[in-house]
Amino acid sequence: MDGERRVHPDCINASNPYHECVEYCFKKIAEAKAKLEKQGLVEAVSGQSRESLADKRIEEASSEEEEEDEEDNQEPQVDVTKLTGRKKKLFELKLKMNEARKSNQTDVGSEKKKMEAPTEPKGISKQKWVEARQKKIGKILDANGLDMSKAYMLDTQEAAETKYKKWEKEPTPSGWDVFNQKTLYNAYKKRTKNIQVDIEEYNRMRAADPEFYREASSLQYGKAPKISKDKIDKMAKELHDREEKRQEFSRRRKFREEKDIDSINDRNEHFNKKIERAFGKYTLEIKNNLERGTALPD
Repeated sequence: MDGERRVHPDCINASNPYHECVEYCFKKIAEAKAKLEKQGLVEAVSGQSRESLADKRIEEASSEEEEEDEEDNQEPQVDVTKLTGRKKKLFELKLKMNEARKSNQTDVGSEKKKMEAPTEPKGISKQKWVEARQKKIGKILDANGLDMSKAYMLDTQEAAETKYKKWEKEPTPSGWDVFNQKTLYNAYKKRTKNIQVDIEEYNRMRAADPEFYREASSLQYGKAPKISKDKIDKMAKELHDREEKRQEFSRRRKFREEKDIDSINDRNEHFNKKIERAFGKYTLEIKNNLERGTALPD
């Protein structure tokens, strides 16, 4: 205790510079110590600081409040058959209030779970799977006396072939790369892939014409050789097939989630896009008024 004023360090009002402990304060401190000893606390109350005692009092108050809330949530044990008039209505209202309180608590809990992002997605994440696979491969390589640079030696034949096919696959050209020489040459090879060449006929035509390979100084430059009708039919068929493929081709459009949905199926969506391109700038104001509700009469 202080020499100037009589204040116990465990008193709840010890921080007040004008407070002096009386018999009531000592009585309350003794009751608090006895209560703490009954609860099985081993620590000496005299050595505890004022903050720890305040925390324990707060915990006791919160536990009492929780007990009171549980008592409120519990349905009152009353014989309904004996109730009449207003008492019965009051009892029914209390039951409804308890049910509403319980349903609100469950809804709040479920909504909180939805709002909180999960710490770890369901299953194993891709990064963890890769790390575990690298550790497994590293153990096998260490057992065989190899390092990670020789990891390809563990691949099977099928896995190696699949990997090589992926490496050989070049990215699709985009922009002006579509018209470069390499792309045009690849397109030419694709077109001539299914053409069957008759070597015997080629040699016969070359032997019959001394100027088969004409130069610019040749007098027959620009003169077309005689071509059979079946070759012309094959060329016409190839052009016709190309035209059909071009008509069937349709590039995959990007799906935009933020765009408003104003169609019932794919065909209707395509039709709406055509209408929007043709009349969108004229109907923009009307559409905005309908969405805001200002176009409707009062």
